[in-house]
This record gives sequence, C-alpha cells and structure tokens, in this order.
Amino acid sequence: MRKGTTIAAAVAASGLMALAGCGSSGSNSSSSGSASVTKATSLAGAGGMSALVTAAKKEGTLNVITLPADWANYGMIMKDFTAKYGIKINDANPDGSSQDEINAMQSLKGQSRAPDVLDMGTAFAIKADQEGLLAPYKVASWADIPTANRASDGTWYGDYGGFVAIGYNPAKVKVAPTSFTDLLKPAYKNQVAINGNPTQASAAFSAVYAAALANGGSLSNIGPGISYFAKLHSEGNFVPVTAGPTTVESGQTPIVIWWDYLLASEIGSAVPGFKIVIPTDGHYAAYYDQAISKTAPHPAAARLWEEYLYSVTGQNLWLEGKARPVELPTLISEGTVNKAANAALPVAPSNVSFPTQAEESAAETVVAQQWASKVG
Repeated sequence: MRKGTTIAAAVAASGLMALAGCGSSGSNSSSSGSASVTKATSLAGAGGMSALVTAAKKEGTLNVITLPADWANYGMIMKDFTAKYGIKINDANPDGSSQDEINAMQSLKGQSRAPDVLDMGTAFAIKADQEGLLAPYKVASWADIPTANRASDGTWYGDYGGFVAIGYNPAKVKVAPTSFTDLLKPAYKNQVAINGNPTQASAAFSAVYAAALANGGSLSNIGPGISYFAKLHSEGNFVPVTAGPTTVESGQTPIVIWWDYLLASEIGSAVPGFKIVIPTDGHYAAYYDQAISKTAPHPAAARLWEEYLYSVTGQNLWLEGKARPVELPTLISEGTVNKAANAALPVAPSNVSFPTQAEESAAETVVAQQWASKVG
C-alpha cells in the first residue's frame, strides 16, 4: 500500500485539539515563473493570490507523487484543483512511499517530471529537510497550524491525520469488537490483520504502538504491543497478510486494524456496511505532512497547491475523505466546517498519547529487532 515504508511521527501534544476535538510530466521549468514566486516563502512574497494564480497558470502543470485517488479524498481534491485553476496534475507512483518521494526529488532533480510537492510521514519530512531538499513556504493560514505540527521555517507542515482504529465487515463478524482485548477472543479466529509489516509500514507500526498502549506499554515501551500480536498469532486470530479492500471483500481478513480514515475511504467505500471503531483501550494518532521541493519544476503551481489545500475548501475536502484536517479547530470555531462530514467521523478519544521523535525511533528499533522472531 501507498507510503508503505513510512513511520509517521505521532501528533505532538499541542495538536491534540485538532484530533480529539472532533465529533467528528510537463515541459515547463522554474524559469517560467517570476523570480519572486520561485523563491517566495509566503503568499505576500509571491505578490498575493492574483499574482500567484497568474504565475501558476502560466506554468500550467503540477507534479504530485504518491497520491492514490481513494486516499483521504485526494482524487476529488486533485479534480477540484484542476477545475478551479485549469492546471494539469501529473500523479506519479500513486502507490509509492515517502522514501520514494525523497528518492524522486534526488534522482529527477532538474527534470520537468520531478515532483513539485510532497505528502509524507513526519519522520521523512524531517529527513528530507535535513538533506536540504525542501523549500520553505508558509501558507496564508500558517497561524492555524499548531506549532508542534510544523517546521518553524515552513519547510514542512501537518495536513491531515487520524486514529488507529478497528474496522470490520458485519456480514462476516457477528459480534462487534471494540477493543484490542476483544480481538483475542475465539470468535475472531483467522479474522484479524494489519496493513503490512510493521518493520516497513507506517500504519502497521502504529497498530503495534496502539496495542502496546492498550496492554500496559507506554510511549517508551512498545514491547507489549509486539507481545500482543504474538499472542494474537498463537491464538490463531492473526492473519499475517497485508490487509486492504480486496482481503476484506474476499473474507480473508474481515477485521483490519488501520487508520480510521483509510478504513473509511479505501475499505468502507468497497464493502457495504463496513464498520469502524476507535478501540477503547489503545489510542494512537498521527498526521502526514506537506512540503514543497526546493527544485520544483513548477514552483508557482506548487505554492498555489499548498494555498488550496489549506483553504477552507481544501481542508473540508480532506474532512469529506474521513480524515481530520490540521485546521479543523479553526473550521469549527469560525463556522466554516462541513458539519455533516465532521459529524460522520468516528468519535475521537480525549486521552491521546503522543511519543517524542526519540521514543518513536527507539520503538522502531525494537520492532525491527523483535517482530520476525516473536510474531513471524
């Protein structure tokens, strides 16, 4: 699945309100834009919205990467952006990973098909920033993004996120599971799966972290999460495959532990009546992040794309994709939120835990060392 090698950094504590407060290849090059737009670090620096739109339309193309149409409503987001501005979008490697995004910036530098904008897990956004690959740019709504969810210089910033959740097909699962503890019951034999291998996949790693928090572990101790899955496997309940819409439809994995918004957009859209619940005993949340490539071939279009994503329209489109946009508290307080989409989200817990980068890095190491021998 897309972004399979990412380990998305968890939302920092100041981002709690945004998550828990929910009821819920073109031929142009950078030379085609003015110098001010090419290096602009803000909308004002680009000459304002009218100037930015003019420069972006002159470029005529935007290169995105690793954006599947059914991931957090990106299909509709890209369609609406093109309809609004007449700018063609090239979506490269839609099922790729955050590392693939970094690789593409490096290997395609100077080419018209290089990525303009990135959507990646925080750990990889930080890595790309440290490697000098990102251009600083602060969108007009910069103040509405929690400080803990953005780089101070504007090289990357949180966009949308969600909670680790349990999704199940009620046609196959007669007793609804509501917790990690429930999933150990004999009724769920050969039914439970995660979206990939946690040594490689962000969502799978996050499922292990959530399981740890549900079983006496902590942000600095992911071991109980590994032990939990080992027990789930020994009880015959764990199905060691990469779960997704196809495995749920076939009945191979009627229960999947994954991000709530992806359970909704990727599986819920394909499986009638599919149900989603945030487990009562393990709460874990994370954001993905936006960034602009320092060597974007279409720098004006890249900046216009970010302004669009962080506009009321863009933020609500993520919300309509069952994801929680980073500016959700502002949408709610200003009365610009799509109320129906917000109300349709699974009820969010208020007692969410957030690891530091050091804790997460240590947890990744433990999983890499122990998963194969303990779980298989």
